[in-house]
Amino acid sequence: MKTKTDPTSVQGEGDYKSAKRYGESVRSFVKAGKVKDAATKAKPNTPLEKQEMERAETIGQSHSKGEDPGVTRKARGKP
Repeated sequence: MKTKTDPTSVQGEGDYKSAKRYGESVRSFVKAGKVKDAATKAKPNTPLEKQEMERAETIGQSHSKGEDPGVTRKARGKP
């Protein structure tokens, strides 16, 4: 039985088991070659949907504190 002081039973943002499961599922998704299909399906279907998605992105970016200075990589296909 795990106790509250057991470091392997951490929950919330420090939930190690969930983070590991998530990482494994992302790697599996990418390795299976499903990214391009998912990206295609995520594209807006109408001009209104595109406008709504762009607005949502703008709102999300307004909450950002900026790019992590430790990140030096560039997005693929972008200068």
